[in-house]
Amino acid sequence: MNVASGLERGGTPPLSPAHSGEETSSIGARLRSYVEGYGFLAPAAVLVTLFFFIPVVIIFVLSFSNLDATNFGTLKWWLPANWGLENYVKIFGNKFFPKILANTAFYVVATLTIFNFGSALVIALLTTLIERRVGFFFRMLWLLPRLTPSVIYIMMWQRIAAAAPYGILNQLLVPLGIGTGDNLLQTWPWAFVILANGMIGASFGMVIFTSAIEAIPRDYMMASKVDGASTWQTIRHVILPLIKWPMLFVITYQTLSLLTSFEQIMLLTDGGPGLYRTEVWALTAYHRALSNYFGNNQWGYGAAWAVILVIIGVVAAIVYMRVFRFDELVQEPRIDLL
Repeated sequence: MNVASGLERGGTPPLSPAHSGEETSSIGARLRSYVEGYGFLAPAAVLVTLFFFIPVVIIFVLSFSNLDATNFGTLKWWLPANWGLENYVKIFGNKFFPKILANTAFYVVATLTIFNFGSALVIALLTTLIERRVGFFFRMLWLLPRLTPSVIYIMMWQRIAAAAPYGILNQLLVPLGIGTGDNLLQTWPWAFVILANGMIGASFGMVIFTSAIEAIPRDYMMASKVDGASTWQTIRHVILPLIKWPMLFVITYQTLSLLTSFEQIMLLTDGGPGLYRTEVWALTAYHRALSNYFGNNQWGYGAAWAVILVIIGVVAAIVYMRVFRFDELVQEPRIDLL
């Protein structure tokens, strides 16, 4: 009677025990899925926090100090009245600042355009359009520079560029009357820096692009051939539009990688020959903080160089995402109901 009268007055009937149990089990299943998901993400989150986020915070804090190898007992934090920007003012007031910035821009743009993106895309296209086993063999050859230890790899380039009669290139060029037989690293240092780094970087993009191209349904390729499209038209109108997301990833990742890379440059030229000729931003931060020319490890000053590099990398990533319309690439596909 009470239930019927309640329904007549517009009320809702009480939940049955079975319905209540189903709702409780649904909440439990949802909670369990959240716990499982965040549980799998927790190890990566801990590692990123410990080895990336906390070091970035420490470097940011150190950039406002005068900490170096000589003043552990007299550490000085820059006065708040000056906003703690002494290290940053010192950077922008450095007479070599424009040269280091120009070197970094040239190194990143040239290596990315010629090798890390350009050559990687060309190699992926060529090796996927030929017989599968032959393409696999050529891709394997391009992986060798990445698999070779850095010191051995750079020693190979130093031997290639060495002065006559020991240098491999000079053994070929001097008999032809080309060049003077001098060490080519002294003559064309940027060419060897870009070649040495580009041969390594091309392999990464090659693997990404190859995977993306081979994931394209073969029906699309066959349809373009049936319509009379040439190989270039198939690449331009079918393949490239469908690998836009891998292209964004490779360009963004390789730009950030080149901005922060200095290992091969340090081993090959150490910023020379001469004064800051091939010195890039990341190498300058290393020299200032850990291997100063004057024997004084200026950790606070080097940290300021590193902080600016992080800001440049973040800005570059945002610009790439805007240009490639990242939001449109990752949005869920819409289903139109007729």
